[in-house]
Amino acid sequence: MKKFLLGCCAALLASASAAQSGYTPAPENIAARQRFSDNRFGIFLHWGLYAMLGQGEWVMNNLSIDRNEYANLAGGFYPSRFDAKQWVTAFREAGARYVCFTARHHDGFSMFRTAQSPYNVVDATPFGRDVAKELAEECHRQGLAIHFYYSLIDWWREDAPRGGTGRGTGRDPEKEDVGAYFEFMKAQLTELLTQYGPVGAIWFDGVWDQSGNPAFDWRLGELYALIHRLQPACLVINNHHLAPFEGEDAQTFERDLPGENTAGYSAGQEVSSLPLETCQTMSDSWGYSITDRRYKSADVLIRYLAGAAGRGGNLLLNIGPQPDGALPEAALERLAEMGRWLRMNGETIYATQAGPVTPRTWGVTTRRGDRVYVHVLDWPDKELFVPLKGLRVRAAAAYADGRKIEFRQDDEGVMLRIGERPEGPDQIIVLTVKE
Repeated sequence: MKKFLLGCCAALLASASAAQSGYTPAPENIAARQRFSDNRFGIFLHWGLYAMLGQGEWVMNNLSIDRNEYANLAGGFYPSRFDAKQWVTAFREAGARYVCFTARHHDGFSMFRTAQSPYNVVDATPFGRDVAKELAEECHRQGLAIHFYYSLIDWWREDAPRGGTGRGTGRDPEKEDVGAYFEFMKAQLTELLTQYGPVGAIWFDGVWDQSGNPAFDWRLGELYALIHRLQPACLVINNHHLAPFEGEDAQTFERDLPGENTAGYSAGQEVSSLPLETCQTMSDSWGYSITDRRYKSADVLIRYLAGAAGRGGNLLLNIGPQPDGALPEAALERLAEMGRWLRMNGETIYATQAGPVTPRTWGVTTRRGDRVYVHVLDWPDKELFVPLKGLRVRAAAAYADGRKIEFRQDDEGVMLRIGERPEGPDQIIVLTVKE
């Protein structure tokens, strides 16, 4: 992920024109899009050699670490506490329905066995285990989908295209070979899509790195077509901060709910009709940071999850595992709290649509059939006006205990007498409606 903005419109639009033209999603893909939307909650994992330095996933770029010195980290990578079963169990009990793992981040180190380079977790480390495979197999066993993050950028490989980042890592510019690098990427994607069982999505990042070179062609059409040929149900998601390019199957937003731009990445990113997702960090960092203790509270994360669902989107919540392979204790605590909340309130989140009332300062609405769930996230008064139009409310009740809620309705909406605010991050009122 990125730590700063790049001016990217020209380069991105050039890449968009080169995306998979004439794309018609297969029936398997359409069904997978619906499953993805129904899931509503996923876990993002940023884990690689950078965890050993404890300064986030951009440390190689930020400190201009020479590629050869950085590669020496692999010789000491032995995450003795890594246990895929423990990880996936914690995610499943938290209520997550899918996991997105960094198969290869911008540092170029592959966290899976690959025949394309010895610079991978199996061949270059004393650990010698394919962590991506163990994680994928455990996800399959426990019923979670596995997605793979795949960086288009590589600060380590000398044949990789030079962009706006990774300039200080000691690569020989004479060895840049974009054609060879694209063949390398296609070969790695083929491995991920043929050796790890069903893959829910390939999640790309890095298009924005060529913002200074508008003529650069990321050859996305080739990459997207390869993915859709090998696994038609596999979704293509690309974190480029614009409206989706042709050939993409879902739209993601970084550190912001769909339609917002508080983090500065989504200026001009219109919300599409594709399935939506917002990726957000549990703390301030994506990769493990030894000094980052600024974890968001479980209440904040639950409100964010409800806010995403109320906009028709998923929450992809990030954790940076420790260098020893354990999940941070603070992350486990929040996962447990989210799981408790979802076991009680998951009906109002999973397999819902964005509600008939657009997001408000007080909260959001979600809908499932003839039930509209009013998620009151921030409202101090005893009455709440909900501008619900075109639907007749037949009954209103507190979701937590079934207590009847007094209401009155006119052509402009419905006034709910919600009473004193109870404890918890989200006061949910269920409205039974008819057209």
